[in-house]
Amino acid sequence: METQLSSIGHLLSRLRREEFGQDLIEYALIGALIALAAVAGMGSVATAVNDIFSSVATKINSYIV
Repeated sequence: METQLSSIGHLLSRLRREEFGQDLIEYALIGALIALAAVAGMGSVATAVNDIFSSVATKINSYIV
C-alpha cells in the first residue's frame, strides 16, 4: 500500500513539473464540461422525444378506433 502511495506521489510531482500533465488536465476538464452539458441537455431532449411519441401514438389510436 505504501509503495502505491509513493508511486502516485511520484507521478503527481512529475506531472506538476512537466507540461504534459497540464495538457492532459486541460483535456480532462474540457471533456468533463462537454459531459456535463450533454447530461444537462438530455432532460429537454427526452421530454421532446416523449412528446413526439405520444403525439404519434394518439394519431395511430385515432385511426384504429
